[in-house]
Amino acid sequence: MKVYGLTGGVGMGKSASDKLLRERGVAVADTDAIARQIVEPGQPALAEIRASFGPDIVSLDGRLRRDELARRIFSDSAARSRLEGILHPRIRDIWRKRVQEWRAQGLPRAVVVIPLLFETAAQEEFDRIICVACAAGSQRRRLAARGWEAEQITRVIQAQWPVEKKMELAHYVVWTEAGLDAHAAQLARIMP
Repeated sequence: MKVYGLTGGVGMGKSASDKLLRERGVAVADTDAIARQIVEPGQPALAEIRASFGPDIVSLDGRLRRDELARRIFSDSAARSRLEGILHPRIRDIWRKRVQEWRAQGLPRAVVVIPLLFETAAQEEFDRIICVACAAGSQRRRLAARGWEAEQITRVIQAQWPVEKKMELAHYVVWTEAGLDAHAAQLARIMP
C-alpha cells in the first residue's frame, strides 16, 4: 500500500482534497477530525487540556471552548506547544492505527491529511507527500468567507510554516486556484 501525507496552509484546500479523494473511494484519515474527536466530553485529552489551561476552557455543558483555546494558543507560543504536546501524540497514534488497518485490508493507497505534517516531523511516515496550495490573497479571502477576522487569519498563518516551504519539501503540489474540477484532475494524476 502506498501512503500519502497531504498537507498545506490553512484555507488552501485540504478539506476539499479530502472530500474529492473519498468520493473516488480513497481511504482518508483527517487529523483535524481526529483532533475534534479526542477532545469530546469524557475524553482524557479534554481532561488534560482542562488541567493545563484551567477549568474555564471547558463550557458548562462539558465541551471544549474552542474559540477561547484558539485565542490563547495563537497569541502564546508556549501555550500552543503545551496543547500540541497533549494532542499530537494521541492524533498520531490514531492515524497510524488506521493506516495499519488499511494495510491489513490490502488497500492499494491511503491518505492522511495533516495540516502540520512538516511541523510535527511526520514526513518520514509517508511514501509521498502532497501539498495543496493557493495564492495568499485567495487564502485570506477563503478564511474571511468562513467568518474569520483579519487578525485571526494572520495569527493562524504565522503559526504554521510558510506554504512555500511546504511546497518545496513535498513530492507533489496541487494548486487549488482553478476550481474543483482542476483540483480533482490534479489529484487523479497523482493517484490514478
